Order: sequence, then structure tokens, then C-alpha cells
Amino acid sequence: MALCSHLQSIETLLPAPADHLCPECVALGDTWVHLRVCQACGHVGCCDQSKNKHATKHFHASQHPVITSAEPGEQWAWCYVDEQMAEY
Repeated sequence: MALCSHLQSIETLLPAPADHLCPECVALGDTWVHLRVCQACGHVGCCDQSKNKHATKHFHASQHPVITSAEPGEQWAWCYVDEQMAEY
């Protein structure tokens, strides 16, 4: 299976946040499971295993298609539009 064009268009990966937190969950006084980084704008949000699913909510609001894991040791990207994952 070929990579979707959204994943292929990422030239420079945006880094994971140094503070390792979901700002929207912090504002709500809530917790999260894992963090994701939007590769279009750098937005940091929690994963779909988290109650608030801020990374997916960001996709629906912005239509920015690709996120990466912000977890140490994980090197993958996910395209919401084509529902494809790639390791890097």
C-alpha cells in the first residue's frame, strides 16, 4: 500500500512538546493518556484513548490531516483523511 499524499508531503516533523502536556486538558483540570502533535501547526492534543480526544477534535476543526506521536520512543505519523499510518 502506498503512503497517502498527506504523509508524503511532510518535509520537517514538528517536535514533541518539551512540557509533555495537553494544554486543553490542563485548562479543563483533566488528565490524558498520550499526546499527539499536529504536523501542520504544532498543536498538541491528547489521543483517542483519552476522554477528551483533543487531537482528533483539532483535526475536525482545522482539517490538518497529519499527527505524530509525542511519546518518547514512538516514531509514527497518522493521516486522518486517508486513515493511514507510517513509521519514520
